[in-house]
Amino acid sequence: MHLKNLTLKGFKSFASATTLAFEPGVTCVVGPNGSGKSNIVDALAWVMGEQGAKSLRGGAMSDVIFAGTSGRAPLGRAEVSLTIDNTDGALPIDYTEVTISRTLFRNGGSEYAINGTPCRLLDVQELLSDSGIGREMHVIVGQGQLDAILHATPEDRRGFIEEAAGVLKHRKRKEKALRKLDAMQGNLTRLTDLTTELRRQLKPLGRQAEVARRAAVIQAEARDARLRLMADDLAQFRETLAAEVADESALRERRLEVEGQLAALTAQEATLDAESQSAAPLLASAQQSWFALSALRERFLGTASLSAERLRLIGPEIEDETASGRDPDALEAEAAGLREEEFALGRQVEAGRTALGEATSVRTDAERALAEEERRVAQGIRSQADRREGLARLAGRVAAARSRREARAAEIERVASQREDARTRADFVDQAPAWLALDTNPYLRVEALGEIPAVLMRQLPGGRGEFLQHE
Repeated sequence: MHLKNLTLKGFKSFASATTLAFEPGVTCVVGPNGSGKSNIVDALAWVMGEQGAKSLRGGAMSDVIFAGTSGRAPLGRAEVSLTIDNTDGALPIDYTEVTISRTLFRNGGSEYAINGTPCRLLDVQELLSDSGIGREMHVIVGQGQLDAILHATPEDRRGFIEEAAGVLKHRKRKEKALRKLDAMQGNLTRLTDLTTELRRQLKPLGRQAEVARRAAVIQAEARDARLRLMADDLAQFRETLAAEVADESALRERRLEVEGQLAALTAQEATLDAESQSAAPLLASAQQSWFALSALRERFLGTASLSAERLRLIGPEIEDETASGRDPDALEAEAAGLREEEFALGRQVEAGRTALGEATSVRTDAERALAEEERRVAQGIRSQADRREGLARLAGRVAAARSRREARAAEIERVASQREDARTRADFVDQAPAWLALDTNPYLRVEALGEIPAVLMRQLPGGRGEFLQHE
């Protein structure tokens, strides 16, 4: 195992990336004072985990970052990479070359990496300690250390010899194990105190656990009762919903039937209107005939009255003429003419009466047909109004049924949600731990015992409880 190369970028005086290649054997770096020879040794110590700024000849760790010159701006970070040839397997890692990198940012952040994989400082120290090198090993001998070794006390020399012999890593591990033992002893003491306190509280906890178990049983019974009630309510709601759906279907069928009847009545009304319009000319003709016959009857009555008046007037004249000795043949001829005229007038009157009777019959039939049509039209209008009113009532009932169905559906969803919530709480209560510690209401606190998780039981209104998992 030997160092293969060292890459510096932004570390102290090495502003640009600089790579130093090392070959097996002795490698010398020669240069005047201030050329940066000591910076290479500081870079080796720093990349292997050195944490002291004074050991790196600086006042703060940020002093290792290139601070800038008159011709070059300062950098924001320092990075050093050390590549070790691990062909012989001295380092406990399955790589023939191991590259250790350390990066320091001006804001104080620091990163370590082994072969490009981010790691911790402890990982770097463990890797190097198994090979006998590291920031605290005597592989780097600086100025003044020889004088310290020559003037060291026997105890210091023993420490140097142990470090050179590779005992340091085992001593570090021993110190780490001792620290763990001390921490374990403290934890053991605390565990003993907790055990004593728990034993002292065991009886109250047992009583509280019994109360909690009884509360759980009561809660389970109450939950089952609520679930049964909700199931009954759900069944009733479903039956009501089915009845509402059946009523709505019946109303829809009735509405379709009424609409069909309304369409038939509308068609019948249109037919009656057409018949009324076709009978209107006949009615007008009958009325004209009646008016003409009435006028003719008045004429006949006037003629009859005139004839009677003439006969009344002619009677004395006939008597006078008879008394005065008029010719009887002339009188008979005049009487025969009057009789013929009366007979002709009688025939005309009979013909007029016959025509008047026929016209009256036609008018009566027309008036009867008109009254019948008007009655049928009025009945159709009333039926149409009744159908419209019935349709309006049916539409209102349908809307009310739809609203009730939507309300029932919402109620069913709410009950289903409550049932799912109750099932969730029931499953959680079934999985509740056996060791429970009750505290003051409304919250009953449960402490964690061993591997039993902490649980909270909340007191709800109505005397029932609810278990809540406490992370």
